[in-house]
Amino acid sequence: MKFSQPRIKRNIGHPEQILFPVRRRGLGAGACFCFLLLALSAASSQCVRCEEIVFAFYNVENYQTAAEGGHTLPASQPTPPPKPEASVAAVVRVIAAASPQILGLAEMGGGAAIADLRARLKAVGLDYPHVEWVEGADADRHLALLSQFPIVEAASRADIPFDLDGRLRRVSRGVLDATVDLGRGRRLRLVGAHWKSRRDTPGFDQAQFRAREAELLRKDVEKILAVDPDVWLLVFGDLNDTKNEFPVRELLGPPGSARRLTPLPLTDGRQEFWTHYWKTADIYSRIDYILASPALVARVDAERSGILDAPDWDAASDHRLIFTTLMLDSP
Repeated sequence: MKFSQPRIKRNIGHPEQILFPVRRRGLGAGACFCFLLLALSAASSQCVRCEEIVFAFYNVENYQTAAEGGHTLPASQPTPPPKPEASVAAVVRVIAAASPQILGLAEMGGGAAIADLRARLKAVGLDYPHVEWVEGADADRHLALLSQFPIVEAASRADIPFDLDGRLRRVSRGVLDATVDLGRGRRLRLVGAHWKSRRDTPGFDQAQFRAREAELLRKDVEKILAVDPDVWLLVFGDLNDTKNEFPVRELLGPPGSARRLTPLPLTDGRQEFWTHYWKTADIYSRIDYILASPALVARVDAERSGILDAPDWDAASDHRLIFTTLMLDSP
C-alpha cells in the first residue's frame, strides 16, 4: 500500500479526587443554550486581563472546499465532496456561540479549507492569527489548531508508523502538538488526536488499530510529563471510542499514577454526555474528549465547561462542540 507523503503545516491532589460540580437540571435546550452563551461571554470578556480562557474542540465533519481535491487512504474511501454552504454556516454559528480563544478542530480540509473557516470566523468577530495543522496519511481530513495566542513551539508529527499484525501502518491523521504563550510566563501545551473510525476497514481490525494509536500517544504523554510534571497540558480529540474501552483507558494512564490524565466530565444542559451521533448505527455516544494533566486539572472551571447545546448542531456536524474554561491565575 502506498501512502501520501505526510506533511506538517504551521504558522508560527490526586486527579481522581477532584470533584467537579454538577449542573442544575430542568433547563430546556433553548434555555441551556442561552445560559451557555452568557457564561461563555463572561469568560471571553474577562480574558482581556488574561485571567481565564476558553478552549474548545470540534469535529466539523468533512469541512472541505470546492478548491480542494485530494485522495484518501484507503482508496475505497472517496474524497469527501465540498461541505454544503448551509452546513458551513451552521459550523460558524456553533463556534461563534462558544467563542473560544483556542480552538482544536478535526476533519478539516487542507490549507484552503482552514483559510476559508478562519475568514468566516473573523467576519463574526473571531480572529485566529496563529495556526498549526497536520497532514498525515489521510490527505482529506486534518487536525488543526486555531489560536488567538502566539504558538511558540510546535512538535506535531505527521508520519507515525507502527506494526499491526506484521504489516506497516501509519496513524492516519498524525498527532498535533503545539504550545501557546498565554502571557506572563504561562504556557499551555495542546496535543490533539483523531483516531481510526469504528467503521470496518478491509485488511485490519479497526479496534486494534485504535489500540495501537492509543499506545503510541500514551508514550508521548509519558515523555512530556516526565520532562515537566508541572506542564499545563490538554490532550483533546475525537478518539472514536467510549471511556470504558481499552484505547481511552490506555491514554489516561494507570490509575494512581502521578502522570494520569483526567478526563473532564463534560455534559450539556440536560446532563447528557453524548458528543456524537452515528447515523448508520443509530447510536449516541461520547467519543470526543478533553483530558487535563495533573498540574492543570485544578484550573478547570467545571461550571463553565461542557458540551455546547447548539439548537442546530446536526446541521453543522455529526459531532457536538466541547469546551472548557481554564483559570490562568491561581484558583
